[in-house]
Amino acid sequence: MSEFIHLHNHSHYSLLDAISSIDGLVNAAVENKMSAVALTDHGVMYGIMEFYKKAKAKGIKPVIGCEVYVAQSGTRFDKGKKNVKALEEIEAQDLENSDGLTSANINYAHLILLAKNETGYRNLIKLVSIGHTEGYYYKPRIDLEVLGRYSNGLIATSACAGGVISCYITRDDLKTAEKMTGVYKDIFGEDFYLEIQDHGISAEMKVMKEMPLLAKKFGLKLIATNDVHYIKKEHAIAHNIYLNLSAKQSAKSFRNNGQNEVLTNLRYGTDQIYFKSAEEMCRLFRDFPEAIKSTLEVTEKCNLELDTDKNFMPNYRIPDEEKKARTFDDYLEKISFEGLKKMFPEGSDTAEKRLRYELEVIKKMNFSGYFLIVQDFISYAKSIGILVGPGRGSAAGSLVCYCIGITNVNPLDYDLLFERFLNPERISMPDIDIDFQDDKRDEVIRYAKEKYGSDSVAQIVTFNKLAPRGVLKDVGRVLNFPFQEINDLTKSIPIIFGKVKKLSECYSEEADFKKYFLTGDAAQKEEKKKLFDYCLVLENLNKNSSIHASGVVIAPGSVTDYVPLSKVTGEDNVFCTQYDMNQLEDAGLIKIDFLGLKELKVIRKILDIINEKYGLNLTVDDIPLDDKETYELFSAGSTVGIFQFSKSKMREYLSKLKPKNINDLAAMNALYRPGPMDVIPDFIDKRNGVKPITYLHPKLELTLKETYGIIVYQEQVMQIARDIAGFSLAEADNMRKAMGKKIKEKMMEIKQKFISGAVKNNVDRNIATEIFNLILKFADYGFNKSHGVAYSILAFYTAYLKTHYPAEFFSVSMACRKDDETELQQLANECRKMKINLRAPDVNESEMDFAIKYPEDEKGKAEILYGLNALKNVGGKAAQNIIDERNAGGKYLNFLDLLKRVDLRIVNKKAIESLIFSGAFDSIEPVRRKLFLNIERATMYAQRYSSSEAANGQEGLFGDSSSVPSIEDIIVEHYEEFPESEKYNKEKYAIGFYITGHPLSKYEKDIWNFIDLTFGDDPNEVDFKKLKTAVMCGVINDMQEKQSKRGNKFAVFNLVDFYGTGECVAFSQLFEKKVHLFKNDMPVIVKGIPEENGDKIKLIVEEIYGIDTFIEIFTRNLVINIDENETDLNRIASIRDLVVKNEGNSKLFFNVTGNSRSRAFVSKEFKIKATKELISNLKLLVGENNLKLN
Repeated sequence: MSEFIHLHNHSHYSLLDAISSIDGLVNAAVENKMSAVALTDHGVMYGIMEFYKKAKAKGIKPVIGCEVYVAQSGTRFDKGKKNVKALEEIEAQDLENSDGLTSANINYAHLILLAKNETGYRNLIKLVSIGHTEGYYYKPRIDLEVLGRYSNGLIATSACAGGVISCYITRDDLKTAEKMTGVYKDIFGEDFYLEIQDHGISAEMKVMKEMPLLAKKFGLKLIATNDVHYIKKEHAIAHNIYLNLSAKQSAKSFRNNGQNEVLTNLRYGTDQIYFKSAEEMCRLFRDFPEAIKSTLEVTEKCNLELDTDKNFMPNYRIPDEEKKARTFDDYLEKISFEGLKKMFPEGSDTAEKRLRYELEVIKKMNFSGYFLIVQDFISYAKSIGILVGPGRGSAAGSLVCYCIGITNVNPLDYDLLFERFLNPERISMPDIDIDFQDDKRDEVIRYAKEKYGSDSVAQIVTFNKLAPRGVLKDVGRVLNFPFQEINDLTKSIPIIFGKVKKLSECYSEEADFKKYFLTGDAAQKEEKKKLFDYCLVLENLNKNSSIHASGVVIAPGSVTDYVPLSKVTGEDNVFCTQYDMNQLEDAGLIKIDFLGLKELKVIRKILDIINEKYGLNLTVDDIPLDDKETYELFSAGSTVGIFQFSKSKMREYLSKLKPKNINDLAAMNALYRPGPMDVIPDFIDKRNGVKPITYLHPKLELTLKETYGIIVYQEQVMQIARDIAGFSLAEADNMRKAMGKKIKEKMMEIKQKFISGAVKNNVDRNIATEIFNLILKFADYGFNKSHGVAYSILAFYTAYLKTHYPAEFFSVSMACRKDDETELQQLANECRKMKINLRAPDVNESEMDFAIKYPEDEKGKAEILYGLNALKNVGGKAAQNIIDERNAGGKYLNFLDLLKRVDLRIVNKKAIESLIFSGAFDSIEPVRRKLFLNIERATMYAQRYSSSEAANGQEGLFGDSSSVPSIEDIIVEHYEEFPESEKYNKEKYAIGFYITGHPLSKYEKDIWNFIDLTFGDDPNEVDFKKLKTAVMCGVINDMQEKQSKRGNKFAVFNLVDFYGTGECVAFSQLFEKKVHLFKNDMPVIVKGIPEENGDKIKLIVEEIYGIDTFIEIFTRNLVINIDENETDLNRIASIRDLVVKNEGNSKLFFNVTGNSRSRAFVSKEFKIKATKELISNLKLLVGENNLKLN
């Protein structure tokens, strides 16, 4: 038996307070030969389930607890800050971000609660939840009333120097300390212990002096703890950095000498709050042996056993009208076979056999109720017109899900495996994720609350971690390292198969990463070493909590009967479970992912427009999945705006693959990710017969035939294990999961079994080993086929609508993406390619969102009108006011007419400017600058008019009109239009992209061959290591001149090209040399180093040119196309005259066509200089399309 047990310990679930990981605490207990250890995080039970399971797995007794906050001078409902020594202490304590060891605030007094048994555990859940749902004010607080109500099964200790008794002792209020000791003894009896700590802090000395006296007086026992916040003593500085990660704390540390403050001044005043050995604790409290002994006594009292295999299903109710089905199993079977008859009207023995098998497994696992609950949600959503996705994840592999309407994918059509969804050999909750249209998701959650009770439904917590890149940035910021330096360092951290490489692995395997830490003088290297060491300690710890984007938990009663709730940060009266997705399963509650998917909203709105316009009743079920024209759209790579298939590289691959069915699309969906993307060229070549399809063994052909001999899916791994090694599909699924985890011992065991089974199955041992190694390699990036098929069907829906109803598709797609300028630009470009006219907004025709203007006759084409609500600075209220007045009083006659009729308090000056810049007045006054320069006078007139008798209809027939301003009172002066580039740039400002023209349009054909990269390209598709430098073209926007710490000027600006916008940085040498080019609205060509900047591309500019100058310098070849049947000698002579006047070093080519043949000539006599004059004059002579530069 240990001499001492740690019973007051915090983990990183005490957010921004402690840095012990759960593994760290448990392993420390093992290493120190302690039989038990407690977890007592501040005000939360976030880590309890993880702690319980990991402690049990290591043979350590888990003591479950929490350090709660008690409002002692009032109730948990009081919101005032009472009984604080001084007002400045409020800030010093920083209630939002700090817990400290010596708080003097009696309304946030600390109390340790430990669960003796299941009753205590349930009561602890209630108390912690109430702290968040009823007592939250900066922190979750309970009070004496609720503590008394839920004290059964709990042990209480008086916590640190900021504890429920100590907080009075440190204030020298011994009388109240005595009184409160009696109060807590009344509540907990002999299960109340007086806690003492010794970290060398003066406040603790006071407590250690008085606590023994109180213990003696009230017949209570002392207990010694160390308030553990980190595992090793040397982690004290890393812990101090962690405390300063919040923006507020970082700002304070910088005011107090920055890095030095953080490294020398420990906020908690001690470096002793580490996991001390029993020997250290016994020595520290040698004068209080009973306090050490009490830790063993309390541990003996705590014997909580949790059943992590038990599930608590919500109270699903079988419909009252149901006569025969008495149980969930019976009812699920009944509706499954009803669905089977609808899906297979002619019957299918294969389908019936599969359905019976699945139902048997579901019944055996006792999950029928779960399927009925999910089916009910989906049925409800569909009944009120909410679009539900065809399926998501492995659930699409279930025939039961298909038959009862959970999915819209027949697994038999695509050879999908039920065992990938539900493994009969591994009982774990099924995981059915549901996609709803994102604007209606909340309606389904509301239905769940109405059906099961609002207190039975909750959303789920999730934690944001200090991932490798993030921890470097955060720690670097706290230690005052240059931002750009650390930002550049993080770019050398690779992401492999979606996982960011660990810092330790980067140091040993990534040369550029390691080089940073070995560069500089001795002092710099030492600072960098400290940075790295601190980051290693903090890597992957929790930084903050948030609400899970889609997870919802449903309990058979109040959620707090099963798991604790917490307040969602930054939200009032919004609560979520304290256990995350994984821990909820251990707690036995079912969770369902209710995901909101924008594409479903797009489809729903398109269908609504189509059905209303054409008198149809089209649904997604009516969309034929073999539509030839839709596959032609995929084969042309015309998939901008298509779900999962819109990226540029994907479009390139599609045009090469020429997909012919859903399986082809699913394979591309699966392969188009980091890792397997390298296989795509082989996949396409084998699909198109360029390369032969080969198999390591004939038995692989059955499984790999549809993917041309290449492993694409996780299900194929399972089938290979079945066909080659004789595994059952359940065993094969276990193998697949184990491969993903890469546990060495387990892998050796599986490999032996696989090869042994293969040999028994007449497969050569060497071939079997090769096959095993192949599927092991694949395990890194395997994709779920069920998910790939379901999402490819969803993509097909959107592609079908784009193919057959393009105007409706684009109008809705743009309306749903109006906040993303890059996506809008791409959709606008796609409109042009498909010859759909996208018109600028119009005050007399535009609606709130993008709208379709249908032609008046069959020969005309539909046009799309930009929506007023999508304009910057206009907003919903102003747009609606313009539309309502237009509907009520007819079209606006002119600029003044609109100003007189709308409410200028809503349609304000900024809104009017945006309307002018966007071209919304062009139909009634085409000169935008004229309106812009008359805004002040025109609005003044309109405001005077609105208060006059004329506006109110009160002017008499011959009455005095002296009070009525006449039109002469305001003269809208004439002005020339903006210069073309300025006009387009102002339009871009208002709309988000160029719509009526582009400043680069006149250069487009000339510059295209010089451009390597655009800001519309997806950074995930760009190999930045290979693309060392790039040439880009655009118009300068948001130009900012900045100054470095050394006083050097540099430029930061956005560059707008044909496809998007991206940030550019030009440093001092270039900026000062070519400062005349760094101006807003300037069209330029830049050359520099591209890099990833989140989900965008950023360019470090090394060279910059005006476009005409660039063309002149870098044109190597000029090609003139000449049709000999249409070109006379005079034109040839004119070309020669121009060439003579522009001699240079670039080659001149003639491409002569005519009489069904084409010949190319290079001029031996002349070389040219591609000046602006030469290019423009040649275009006039031969036509713009007959001139090419490269």
